[in-house]
Amino acid sequence: MSDEARLREYLRKATAALQEERRKVGELGERLAEAERSRGQDPVVVIGMGCRWPGGIDTPEALWRALVEERDCLSPFPAGRGWDVAGLYDPEPGIPGRCSVREGGFLTDAGSFDAEFFGYSPEESAGTDPQQRLLLETAWEAVESAGIDPSTLSGSPTGVFVGLTPQGYAGTDGGRERPQEGTDYLAVGTLPSAASGRIAYALGLHGPALTVDTACSSSLSALHLARRSLLSGECSLALAAGVTVMAVPDVFLEHSRLSALARDGRTKPFSAEADGGNWAEGVGVLLLERLSDAERGGHPVLAVVRGTAVGQNGTSNGLAVPNGPGQRRVMARALADAGLSGTDVDYVEAHGTGTPLGDVMEAEAMLAVYGRARPPERPLLFGSVKSNLGHAQSASGMAGIMKAVLALGYGTVPATLNCEPPLETVERSGGVLRPVVR
Repeated sequence: MSDEARLREYLRKATAALQEERRKVGELGERLAEAERSRGQDPVVVIGMGCRWPGGIDTPEALWRALVEERDCLSPFPAGRGWDVAGLYDPEPGIPGRCSVREGGFLTDAGSFDAEFFGYSPEESAGTDPQQRLLLETAWEAVESAGIDPSTLSGSPTGVFVGLTPQGYAGTDGGRERPQEGTDYLAVGTLPSAASGRIAYALGLHGPALTVDTACSSSLSALHLARRSLLSGECSLALAAGVTVMAVPDVFLEHSRLSALARDGRTKPFSAEADGGNWAEGVGVLLLERLSDAERGGHPVLAVVRGTAVGQNGTSNGLAVPNGPGQRRVMARALADAGLSGTDVDYVEAHGTGTPLGDVMEAEAMLAVYGRARPPERPLLFGSVKSNLGHAQSASGMAGIMKAVLALGYGTVPATLNCEPPLETVERSGGVLRPVVR
């Protein structure tokens, strides 16, 4: 048998196995939904997804292929954004105005936009932050992926909840990176609140439209708010989203000055060799609905969002310093909201930034919350999509959620790259914590 024939046979068997796993997971989802109903609740479910991620990923299916192929999606600094790519680089960290890496997780065509489809003039398109443009496209795709015509939502109490942090489009120091056209539109086109409002305006939605900025947790905060809005009856459908498009390289320069970037530019989640992270871009949008409405409308149920929680550290070792007790509290609250114990959870898609301090605190929190009274023969599996994409900042949580939803659908968890040898906390867990590796 030729190599090509062997490959075809392997792919045929792998596809059949994945389909069988999807069937089993579908049955599990139905049982979970029934369990929720027995608790007197109508659970919130994911019925659609749309995305853009580094490495040319523009659909959830393309994201899954990249994950199972264990693809490193980083690429050189983009040449079309006006950055002084050659002048930025210096291999030594800590030098002001220079960057110790030359790669990141960049969208291949962050500036593209189907302006004609959405009725935008060239001037309005140029005056609109790419973050808002890409959100509009991916929100439309997320609705379509659920089998819903977006134009039919006009007048409906559909909510929009977006996690976003301004990323320097149009600049703040005398017009740096200011587009040559569209200046009449910049006031609204760079306004964070317009990111959610623009989607509501385009689709004619009458539900809440909120933009939230909680830094790296922004998109997860948006998901929490969207779920609560659905449970309260405030909206009938909800779009939960996160976006990051870096118009300027400042985040690279600042973290290089602080020596916080990995020397090779690769995020090494929960590894003893972790030496910092790297930055990325991305857009992820989920369409959410109450289960009874999804069943009535014949919409696909991709996952059940059984519990969510948000919280803050309060006064701690520093405003931007990770806090272990705070992480444990919010994990415990999410479990309580879901009506679960730590031992009910099989997999955690972790933050996993590849920083020695942050990863140790997160691993200790997972061990305390999910590892207590857990038998070693049923370890907690965990991983981080940042090993593939980099840290997508305000969109990073949405990348992790989409990975988890896809893993449920395919019945398997992709490997996390660059995470060996493991942290001492993982070694000390006695096998209770187990990163998913090759």
